[in-house]
Amino acid sequence: MIVSLIGFAVLLALIFLGVPLGFALMLVGLVGFAYVRADMVGQALVSWGDAGLEFNARAINGALVMTGQQMYDQVTAYSMTVIPLFVLMGAFIHRSQLAQELYDAANAFVGHFRGGLAMGTVVACGGFGAVCGSSLATAATISRVAMPSMRRYRYDDSLSAGAIAAGGTLGIMIPPSVPMVIYGILAETDIAKLFIAGILPGILLILLFSIAVAVTVARHPERGPRGDRIAWPERFRLLAKVWGVVLIFVIIIGGIYGGLFTPTEAAGIGVAAAAAFAIARGKLGFAALRDSLIETGVTTGMIFVISFGAVIFANFVNLAGFTGSISNWLISLEINPIGIVIAICVIYLIMGCIFDSLSMLILTIPIFATILKPMGVDMIWFGIVAVITVEMGLITPPVGLNVFVVKATIGDISLGTAFRGVWPFVIAMMLGLLAVLFFPPIATFLPDLMSR
Repeated sequence: MIVSLIGFAVLLALIFLGVPLGFALMLVGLVGFAYVRADMVGQALVSWGDAGLEFNARAINGALVMTGQQMYDQVTAYSMTVIPLFVLMGAFIHRSQLAQELYDAANAFVGHFRGGLAMGTVVACGGFGAVCGSSLATAATISRVAMPSMRRYRYDDSLSAGAIAAGGTLGIMIPPSVPMVIYGILAETDIAKLFIAGILPGILLILLFSIAVAVTVARHPERGPRGDRIAWPERFRLLAKVWGVVLIFVIIIGGIYGGLFTPTEAAGIGVAAAAAFAIARGKLGFAALRDSLIETGVTTGMIFVISFGAVIFANFVNLAGFTGSISNWLISLEINPIGIVIAICVIYLIMGCIFDSLSMLILTIPIFATILKPMGVDMIWFGIVAVITVEMGLITPPVGLNVFVVKATIGDISLGTAFRGVWPFVIAMMLGLLAVLFFPPIATFLPDLMSR
């Protein structure tokens, strides 16, 4: 256990020194695994001999073999192919300018209310998340579309940035969702049911975020002035233009729900549909295709490097007894399973101050799944709870990746202003988490229908 804690301390130190997370995880996991393996047979990993510095070759070779095997297993896993496919689909959707149409349609219905443009931004984020699967991509795309409009109507920058950053988190709640794919693989849980389970909680979060906007502008009316009222014929015309998003969403989720194809097959079909849509609009020339493929390669590479590192690091902490110690500690609390899930949520909230959402899931799900499954916890329900909890880490300091993305995309806004604007949405997300925790059918109702 002490060796594991030292490993975590070294990992944090490397991260704060600027070492990329995936490589920091691999380095600490490799060295830690070799150290524990040498210690288990009563030998030192590094010692001084007559010839000078000596290394325990057997322990180091074992760690290298483990590292290579884990990387090979990750790369060759069929289930992992869904990740680049959903990322590529999001890239095609982005270049089809569907985000602008979603935003225009949402604002046509609610933009004339006080704070309506911010509410429309949240709804547009939810719609884009339904065909994207990435929180960061959702936040970056909607930032470019929504911020100029909200500034034109003199919206407070903190409210605008908060709505975009919080709305971006819907990209990993409303299916398809890359983190849900990762969770399903690690927890050995049905990915199709996870996708379906995210629909109602996603809608709930959209409503809660809209309420957060309403409460904010009720207390500070100057932060969200009213926009222009749009005539009903124009509203329906704008609404009709989002048929492409609806069609792609129905194809993917309808096919999965109806049992026509698996999530991996759905990802391939979604890519084909998104590409056809972009081509039909004349938005997918050679340059756009090249940029989409490069973007997909970079994003997928980042995910896989973090995945490699997390699995290697998990092997180290498992061998060092960390998993058993955490399991024993949670069991020693002598509380019911819901209490243990709440304790895990607290751990996630603390980790969210340091790690990004993907890293948190990859690092912890293998540990927590082994604890919760024997207790009979519904892993579909827990998956939604886990995703909502790690979503909060995307908008809370000091990491708050979505906030950093919004700041980087907009440019002329301070991090302090952006973080100040997210707190009403953090409270809204906390209420959503409590609702799912204490009323599980919000997450389990639709998956249960699939089983009938």
